[in-house]
Amino acid sequence: MALLSQNPLVFLLVINGDFVAKVQDSSPETKENSFVVTPWLVEGKVDYGKLIEQFGTSPINQEIIERFSKLTGEIHIYLRRGIFYSHRDLDWILDKYEAGEKFALYTGRGPSGRVHLGHLIPWIFTKYLQDKFDAELYFEMTDDEKYLNSQKLSLEQTEKMAFDNMLDLIAVGFDPKKTFIFTDTGYIKSLYGIAAKIAKHTTFSTAKAVFGFDNSTNIGMLFFPALQASVCFLPSVLKGHNVPCLIPAAIDQDPYWRGIAREVAPKLGFYKPAQIHSKFMPGLGQGGKMSSSEPETAIFTTDSIKEVEKKVLGSFTGGRATVEEQRKLGGQPDICPVYHYYNFMFEEEDGELKRIYDDCKSGKLLCGDCKMMLASRVKGFVSDFQTKREKAKEIIDEFLVEDIAGGVRKRSDMH
Repeated sequence: MALLSQNPLVFLLVINGDFVAKVQDSSPETKENSFVVTPWLVEGKVDYGKLIEQFGTSPINQEIIERFSKLTGEIHIYLRRGIFYSHRDLDWILDKYEAGEKFALYTGRGPSGRVHLGHLIPWIFTKYLQDKFDAELYFEMTDDEKYLNSQKLSLEQTEKMAFDNMLDLIAVGFDPKKTFIFTDTGYIKSLYGIAAKIAKHTTFSTAKAVFGFDNSTNIGMLFFPALQASVCFLPSVLKGHNVPCLIPAAIDQDPYWRGIAREVAPKLGFYKPAQIHSKFMPGLGQGGKMSSSEPETAIFTTDSIKEVEKKVLGSFTGGRATVEEQRKLGGQPDICPVYHYYNFMFEEEDGELKRIYDDCKSGKLLCGDCKMMLASRVKGFVSDFQTKREKAKEIIDEFLVEDIAGGVRKRSDMH
């Protein structure tokens, strides 16, 4: 185990080769206030304010929100509700756009299993950015990383999962003319040259400090951050000139960009990639983000409608022990995943969301009724999404990029 921080509130640990950014409050409620956020692990009740301080990002303020409103004609609910809440150089990206310089979008997915609703949050917002700013999207499926970082998964399994997860991405509704999806193993010819240049300018000491690598880390994982960072600069390489890059992603992915891509960019003559970070959608259990490792508290896009209903109705709530107590004391929506589901995905109207919150808080709305209403909405969403997912099988070649050095030819162009 190695300590990598001098901040008394923050311990950066390496445990069995895994990097752990563990933030711990020094108050008597230490255990309750501890949490872990890394690219591979998120545990505990995340204090997003402390995470901004630790990662050195900036909060999305009202000025930036008003700029979005001016440029797009609306404010997405994820901005209004603070679900996307942190950034690096987002104001610079908007400056560039206003000066006539379009930006590219880059995000991705580590295919280690089925897609759940929490995975969709950054993708839904990315689609909004693509639509409003007419931006190209470069989407990386890191099938190699999930293989390298797992003792259980074979490379063949992660490659297969990548293609299955693509169906979920396409079902979100991206523009095939402006969306380029690829796997690392399938697009390595085009990525490797950029990654090699990044790797040459990144020392093991830097990678170790950022990710907590040690002597037990396999050499594939040592190189992988360079490969993931390479996509930041892919649009610039393909276009032959500098292209601003904006990365919408959950905040646990921040180390890749702050520690590698942004450090190397000036040395290679590229713009530093900008980022916009989301919070984590909670699971249906008591605390913690939605996670594939706790399938009973996660809603997967391929769950049956019966499974969806069972999970929602069996969810933890912020309710009281009895109906009488609920009527008298009111519920606790702030700790209730059912309420947070409305906030994240299942109630677009702010006024109606406030009514649900107030009715819960006052005891007017009981947990059983609230869960029944949510179950109906989630079932409708999943059913509709599964229809789109099936249709995605017919058009996947319109999104998938063939590996030709220096180009982005789609599979559909080869037919």
